[in-house]
Amino acid sequence: MNSDKRGAGVPKPVGPYSVFREAEGWIFISGQIGLDPATGKIVEGGVEAETRRILSNIESIFLQTGIDWENCLKTTIYLVDIQDFEKVNEIYGRTLREPFPARSTVGVSALPKGARVEMEAIARKPAP
Repeated sequence: MNSDKRGAGVPKPVGPYSVFREAEGWIFISGQIGLDPATGKIVEGGVEAETRRILSNIESIFLQTGIDWENCLKTTIYLVDIQDFEKVNEIYGRTLREPFPARSTVGVSALPKGARVEMEAIARKPAP
């Protein structure tokens, strides 16, 4: 089954792409920035607030697809300032539980809409 539907708690994409796609039990979540789904604007409060919003938005996608963080196998985090790594890592570690997904963190020069952090994820539904 393929799906690119967006439910409550999931912001609109900022370009011509799907927020997520589901195929044969796999869920591929496009890079999420700290957008408030109600306003479509980056949340205020710096990298910490953006990280919390991103994790909440990803969780909303997981709920919509019938899974949770336990089903997440891989995340990639993009940071405009690699000095924010510890702040993001702390919030990430409080949200997710072991076994943690595999993860990469990459420093980048800029992100859409002036975001300081972006995160993408890959998850898989359990076999029936």
